[in-house]
Amino acid sequence: MEGGKFKVEREMINGVQIHDLKQIVLPKGDLWHACKSTDEGFVGFGEVYFTQINKGEVKGWKRHNRYQLNLVVLQGKVRFVIYDGRTDSKTYGDLAEITLSPKDYYKRLTVPAGVWMAFQGIDDGVNMLMDLIPEPHDSSEADNKELDEISFAW
Repeated sequence: MEGGKFKVEREMINGVQIHDLKQIVLPKGDLWHACKSTDEGFVGFGEVYFTQINKGEVKGWKRHNRYQLNLVVLQGKVRFVIYDGRTDSKTYGDLAEITLSPKDYYKRLTVPAGVWMAFQGIDDGVNMLMDLIPEPHDSSEADNKELDEISFAW
């Protein structure tokens, strides 16, 4: 952690983007932006879903073949690890990691189709993220790997 903010732990993967998000402090409760149709990284609306992950647990590896993901951590802290398995990419074989949190590093993470991703809950209690995808969920469009199939020290 540097200066109270989380940082990207490794160089970013080709096509992966991190977008600044606004937090507006209001007397009756704060407002947190996530994504507008005019934002960079938005490619359409199909579905928004929320998922929780317990502290120390890891979900992944998963690769979407059509979907671009737009991920925002709403509560807790979540570490994302991204692996570029696209043979035609300039970052082929590279790993990147980033930790997002609404308190420490409130950003939107955009992950293009074809990139492997896993994520881990960091905080005690609830770690929750939101994902905006450009079409309704279709379980047949994604591929999965066991955690030990891509080398990373969780």
